[in-house]
Amino acid sequence: MPVPQAIIERNLAGLRQRIAAASQRAGRSAGAIRLVAVTKSVGAEEVQALLELGVTDFGESRPLQAREKLERFRQMASWHMIGTVQRRKCPEIVRWFDCVDAVDRIEVAEALHQRCEESGRGVPLPILIEVNVSGEASKHGFAPDQLPAVLDRLRSLSSLQTAGLMTMAPFSDRPEDSRPFFARLRELADAHRLAEVSMGMSGDFEVAIEEGATQVRIGSALFKS
Repeated sequence: MPVPQAIIERNLAGLRQRIAAASQRAGRSAGAIRLVAVTKSVGAEEVQALLELGVTDFGESRPLQAREKLERFRQMASWHMIGTVQRRKCPEIVRWFDCVDAVDRIEVAEALHQRCEESGRGVPLPILIEVNVSGEASKHGFAPDQLPAVLDRLRSLSSLQTAGLMTMAPFSDRPEDSRPFFARLRELADAHRLAEVSMGMSGDFEVAIEEGATQVRIGSALFKS
């Protein structure tokens, strides 16, 4: 069953308050933080409810499963492709999504660029580079020391716009454990003069904001009863 709008409204109000408080602690404006609602586990009714509450950015990781939502709300919001990108899905991604938030291999970037060229997309596709700051074998993304070569290669792909970096901290029940990884990603973004820093999810987004996130991805905290 769809999540009742009253629950979504309550949860969103609480999240916005927490975003504002974290921003204030960091001496930042809450308006500088983009909330990306991760809607891969819910349906069109929940997306409609969030739109009515002023949410404008949505994240999905499975283009085919998200087709109904993308077709219905394509012109009403900004759609972020989150999660690992499979090269064979690039045609659907370029067609339906406004940005790609997790490019973790050069081959993926090249496939997206090629598809943009073939489709005649009029403007470059914004992408974020996924960085494996923690060095975990289970995590996707480039190592920090690979970034200079990666950025150099991406500059030659004119149909892509490298907007910034993203990372996922190691799983922990303690949000504070994520802090050093978020601080490191912010340092890397600053060093390479990249504006967007996507980090932080339902469990640790406040720490991410304190460390300089410009974008947080929140799913479960929006829909919990």
